[in-house]
Amino acid sequence: MEIKVGERFVGHNHSPFIIAEMSGNHNHSLERALDIVEKAAEAGAHALKIQTYTADTMTLDHKGEDFQIADSGSLWKGKSLYELYKEAYTPWEWHEKIFERCRELGMIGFSTPFDESSVDFLESLDVPLYKIASFENTDLPLIQKVAKTGKPVIISTGMATAGEIADMVDTFRKAGGEDLILLKCTSSYPATPENSNITTIPHMRKLFDCQVGLSDHTMGTGVAVASVALGATVVEKHFTLARKDGGVDSQFSLEPHEMNALVLETKRAWQALGQVSYGATDSEKASGKFRRSLYITEDLKAGDILTKDNLRSIRPGFGLPPKYYERLLGKRVNADVKRGTPMSWDLIG
Repeated sequence: MEIKVGERFVGHNHSPFIIAEMSGNHNHSLERALDIVEKAAEAGAHALKIQTYTADTMTLDHKGEDFQIADSGSLWKGKSLYELYKEAYTPWEWHEKIFERCRELGMIGFSTPFDESSVDFLESLDVPLYKIASFENTDLPLIQKVAKTGKPVIISTGMATAGEIADMVDTFRKAGGEDLILLKCTSSYPATPENSNITTIPHMRKLFDCQVGLSDHTMGTGVAVASVALGATVVEKHFTLARKDGGVDSQFSLEPHEMNALVLETKRAWQALGQVSYGATDSEKASGKFRRSLYITEDLKAGDILTKDNLRSIRPGFGLPPKYYERLLGKRVNADVKRGTPMSWDLIG
């Protein structure tokens, strides 16, 4: 069930695909945006994602209550939706330069479209894949539009019920889409580990028969690393140069050294999965000599009886296994035996 994205494969036989999400952390500076691309590449991210919209394609410039952010727990409390999206959007004329810099640095550049016009624009730039955001995952016409491009599609499932996810998966596949990755996501900013519920990842994979990853809004890397142990093949984290620089998403974004740690630790988690295995691995075989085994601990003469005083379970492991201890007690040795001799069946034969 692997998916090819550009020159890279995504799937369980490959290390996790790490996406650095720029979002609005460019702070209205193309120079900063390109610096974010470079720092993401240096940190080892495999892809960099931006968002393609304008305030007018997202909402209305309206003073009504419905259009105000009033949630006391929101990072954006007091703004209108229009003001937030005007502050956060990435100018469309920057896209080509950002994607070009990604290609130069060996990263995959792509975007989240929010309406049909943004899909058409991104198609003109020949992006290699698409992402559907959690708040748009019930926009089935938009999912149908990206599915028809024939490109791989990632869909964040924040807030979606199992029935809603089934609708989006069915819409995607009926529109001819083949390569789909769902992301477990908690749509709060920042999210907490307690609300992440990443045990859903293997259940979602089985239920919808596709790859599943994580769109992670928690601080740190622990939740993301744990998700890989549960089968996540993709991890997306917001990324900035420095949280102190501010920006609409800066408070729950990783800095370069943290992104590097994410890349390294998720790869280690993936490497550690291996396969069901018992007994010594190849790397452990040399350590077998440090196991306990049975040794003669006093000089013995032929005919002497093995007792708890002259036969012990000790390291190293060149003698008989300790499980034979009780069976050997009371047996007579058939030859003179020096202290420090590993016990063997030949000594009582």
